[in-house]
Amino acid sequence: MMKRFALVMVLSLATSAHADDVADVWKAKCKSCHGEDGKAKTKMGQKESIVDLSQPAWQQAESDAEIRQVIADGSPKNTRMKAFKDRLTPQQIDALVGYIRTLKGK
Repeated sequence: MMKRFALVMVLSLATSAHADDVADVWKAKCKSCHGEDGKAKTKMGQKESIVDLSQPAWQQAESDAEIRQVIADGSPKNTRMKAFKDRLTPQQIDALVGYIRTLKGK
C-alpha cells in the first residue's frame, strides 16, 4: 500500500511540474503576443491581428501537426511569429501544443 501511495505521489508531482514547466514556457515565449488566455488581447496581438487561439472554430480547424509546425518554423501568415525550433526542445513544442488545446473555450 505504501509503495502504491509513493508512486501516486511521484506521478502527481511529475505531472504538476510538467504543467508548471509548459506554463512557464508559455509565459516566457507566447504570452506577450497571445496573452495569458490565448485570446491575443495584447497590444501586439491586436496590432498584428493575431487569431484568438481559444475559439472553438480555430481549435477544430488546426491540427496538432499544423500548430507544432507554426511553433517550430514560424507562421507563413505573420512574419512576426518567429521560429522556435532552435530555442525550444521538441518536447517543449509538443507541450505547448497540448497547452494551446487547453485554452479552448476559456
